[in-house]
Amino acid sequence: MYRMVDIIAKKRDGYKLSQGEIEFFVKGCVDGSIPDYQTSALLMAICLKDMDLEEATWLTMAMLYSGDVIDLSAIPGIKVDKHSTGGVGDKTTLIVGPIVAACGVTVAKMSGRGLGHTGGTIDKLESIPGFNTQLSPKDFIRISSEIGIAVVGQTGNLVPADKKLYALRDVTGTVQNKALIAASIMSKKLASGADAIVLDVKTGSGAFMKTVDEARGLAEAMVGIGRNAGRRVAAVITDMDRPLGNAIGNALEVKEAIEVLSGKGPDDVREVCITLAAKMMEMSGLGDFKAALALAEGAITSGSALEKLRQMIRMQGGLDDIVRDTTLLGGAVHVKAYRASKNGYISSMLSDKLGIAAMMLGAGRITKESPIDPAAGIVLEKKPGDAVKQGDVILTLHANDSTLFEQAVQRLDEAITISDTMPEMLPLIIDFIG
Repeated sequence: MYRMVDIIAKKRDGYKLSQGEIEFFVKGCVDGSIPDYQTSALLMAICLKDMDLEEATWLTMAMLYSGDVIDLSAIPGIKVDKHSTGGVGDKTTLIVGPIVAACGVTVAKMSGRGLGHTGGTIDKLESIPGFNTQLSPKDFIRISSEIGIAVVGQTGNLVPADKKLYALRDVTGTVQNKALIAASIMSKKLASGADAIVLDVKTGSGAFMKTVDEARGLAEAMVGIGRNAGRRVAAVITDMDRPLGNAIGNALEVKEAIEVLSGKGPDDVREVCITLAAKMMEMSGLGDFKAALALAEGAITSGSALEKLRQMIRMQGGLDDIVRDTTLLGGAVHVKAYRASKNGYISSMLSDKLGIAAMMLGAGRITKESPIDPAAGIVLEKKPGDAVKQGDVILTLHANDSTLFEQAVQRLDEAITISDTMPEMLPLIIDFIG
């Protein structure tokens, strides 16, 4: 029989916890037999003394089996999933999923909602009139089997341990620990049932991991956990020091995703999405990475990826006519230009502050209960590295309540820097892990 006080003291003193001790801790956290103050004490001890890969794997597996585990075996073939660690303007699932499905690999995916400055795929999909993100398990399996793609919200009892632990981490200053972040992400990804998983690990101002080294460490931990759990896992480290693409906001990002799948749209979005799609197909056994890149490019050029998005929208109850006419998504009543204050080059656009500005316009949630305005958001007319003259439009702000512009502009003033010299830019695709 374990005692929680002994487990706390053991980790406090820097010793490795056993699998049994970790399983005892997770079970007690979920069933309420361990009080919050002891759970919080162990979380702080883990933050201070860390966990090795074996401990992080044991924690992940204990969390994984704390609730529902999705069985995708009824869907033929390899099932592949993608997870992003969160970003601003990150509409990659809307593009990558249809590309991969058009190439013959099934994407049966559970996604989350946005909170704070990072957007959520489910909120973006729900900006499409009629789109149903709450399918029954039977319909989820049926649609995934028939057309090769379905995207739904997470079930209420998927990894309840993570919900309890994250709520405590959020209020005890214990969020920022590599092992705890990796276990949180991987427990949900493994519970979602995919055979292969590609992780898009963001780094920069708009990401959890602010430096490349931090992102690489998290990616290595998650890939290691996945492999210890018997899954095919790889990670791509991508830049989030600047927003991805030009659109920030739910309906605005859906429009941009359709543009990219139509062979247009911003080059940075296309580059990241083609890379992620190719890695997902490579992990699924569809050939080497170079061959998979060609398949992904071909799915856009032929129009088959756009058609796959249309099929998914129709099968999940949405208005699929938006694929040919994006004005059916609607738009905001008020649009305001944000202009350059002087001549020079845009040297930085801090993604986190741009995301917060979009949230203030109604595109995101300040609290979990906050309503979302699907039409609200920001469109970038200029990007970091671009030359501007005083008075040039850098951004356009979209809102249905014009009184929200003032507070959003204050954030934009903090986010955007114009300098005399052209800045050096990180590459979009920084590294591959696994």
